[in-house]
Amino acid sequence: MKQARNAFLIVLALGALSTGAWAQTSQSTTPAAAPGTTAADVQALKDAVAALREEVQSLRDELHRKDQVAEQAQSTAADASAKADAAQAQAVREQEAVSHLVSDFAGLKSVSNTAANQPALQNAVLSLQDTPQAPNPDQPQTYNKQMEGPLTIHFRGINITPGGYAAAETVWRSRAIGADVSTPFNSLTMPGASQSSLSEFFGSARQSKITTFVDGHLKNVDLSSYVSADFLSAGVTSTSTSTNGYTLRLRQAWGQAKFDNGWSFVGGQVWSLATENGKGIAPDDDLGRTNDARPKTIDSSYNVGFVYSRQYGIRVAKTFGDKVAVAVAMENAQGTLTTHGNGNNFLLGEAGASNSYNTTSNYTFNPSPDIIAKVAFDPGFGHYEVFGLYDRFRDRVFPCGEVASATTLCGGSTVAGVNALGSYNASKNGGGAGASARWTFANKHIVFGVKGFDGSGVGRYAPGGLSDAAISANGTLHLIKNFEGLSTLELHTRKLDIYSYAGVEYAGRAVSFDPLQANSKTGGQVGYGSRLFDNSGCYSELPPTVDTGFTPTSLANCTADTRALIEGTLGFWYRFYSGPRGRFQFGTQYSYITRQTWSGIAPVGAPSGAPEGLDNMVLTSFRYVLP
Repeated sequence: MKQARNAFLIVLALGALSTGAWAQTSQSTTPAAAPGTTAADVQALKDAVAALREEVQSLRDELHRKDQVAEQAQSTAADASAKADAAQAQAVREQEAVSHLVSDFAGLKSVSNTAANQPALQNAVLSLQDTPQAPNPDQPQTYNKQMEGPLTIHFRGINITPGGYAAAETVWRSRAIGADVSTPFNSLTMPGASQSSLSEFFGSARQSKITTFVDGHLKNVDLSSYVSADFLSAGVTSTSTSTNGYTLRLRQAWGQAKFDNGWSFVGGQVWSLATENGKGIAPDDDLGRTNDARPKTIDSSYNVGFVYSRQYGIRVAKTFGDKVAVAVAMENAQGTLTTHGNGNNFLLGEAGASNSYNTTSNYTFNPSPDIIAKVAFDPGFGHYEVFGLYDRFRDRVFPCGEVASATTLCGGSTVAGVNALGSYNASKNGGGAGASARWTFANKHIVFGVKGFDGSGVGRYAPGGLSDAAISANGTLHLIKNFEGLSTLELHTRKLDIYSYAGVEYAGRAVSFDPLQANSKTGGQVGYGSRLFDNSGCYSELPPTVDTGFTPTSLANCTADTRALIEGTLGFWYRFYSGPRGRFQFGTQYSYITRQTWSGIAPVGAPSGAPEGLDNMVLTSFRYVLP
């Protein structure tokens, strides 16, 4: 087309030039041959040439426009051809996938369902499940199906999933302890306490939770983070008389790098590695969506005997297929102490600094973190865990912090009385071992589990908060023997969950003899749980000594060191709706708790030198859980 256009333009140009040359030659050489030619005729010829030139330019513009249209049409045709080729290739792949599925189904139908053919049937089903699907790069990717949902925000390759629930809950107790839905099990009152004659009722929304899960994926590693909080803490101005304003409380805040080769690293505030998992070893959220084996109670203290802690930790884990997982964690250490009758010859810690900790709580001076190791097995029937924990305690001992009399010289001092000469640091190693087993029956509708943890200095790893240590007569630490155990039985249906738990926590005696206290009413015995400790006042109520009306008088002569906490719980959750718009559910829990004490000196006519506290609790909860 371009050659024809060029030839046409050349012809037109030659014609115009010939016409102009002819006109000039006629005027200069043969004027007599055209006697009728005038100036007007010449002007007419010039006008004709100008018009012809304009027509030529118009034809050039038209040809240029047609060339542009033709080129655009060719480009459109090429794009359409490429898309047609891609569509054809996709159709071929889909046809191959369909043919593969048809073949697999045909092979599956050809195998009879007999015991001998079970392996063939299993392989056929696994082949169908593992058929690869081509990812669509234009669609957002889901990295964690358990944690992500309709509210997930996809932003530059990162998935951000807000979560949580709003809770409207109540608690009624037959014996008052002044607590919200978090029960302080080791604070159950003795028979003589005025609170034991009063019941209590509280309504609360403070267990409402706010969570955020963030996940992203690189070439061979999944990167995720989780943060959760509730309102079960109190500020100095928090009351329930008007606005019920309570403070936000951190529950979890951790990050995880999980590699395709089975290695994973977790760091932050997280459920302790000692806490039981539902499968393998992996962090658990606070909503029961993933790897959850916690009691389903409304009580945020869960159940007596549940082994757990939420604390700082850094953890490395390795999975071997889906059958075995191992992990080691370094976690925050903290000790609890209960001791009686000791002299002022020891220092374990101090109250928290005002710029970072709670100034009304005591914090031990920890020499090192707690070390926990765990192995988990999932052989196909049940989930099994074995774990061990090592913790270390230290205090400052003052040999001359306790002397026989004000005139006694000690530690080479020339000044009588107590002094800090010869003081030293003393450490004790503690820890223990535990195991758990969990089975499901009836197509996972029934769950049965047991767990036990035995050791020394591990009382804080259960909700009862029993003490880790007492103090010996010489000021050194005396670790308390602890045991925690929990049994689980749950029934799960589409709308209804029924749960029951039975748990126990135990703290052994830790007693030593202090000759400098031999003339005291304890006969020189100091520590925890002595038979010579006075329990004679545990049955006698005392009137208030302060006229505010809010200060019950503490019982006199009532040591009442806890020997065991025992709790039985029965409850249910009913889901009115559970779907893409979230979950709305109602639950009720009943618990019976006893606090049994070590026997001591009993009053005359008392039923026992080992008084017992008990409580009946009923809790209810309405919750709307975000999808």
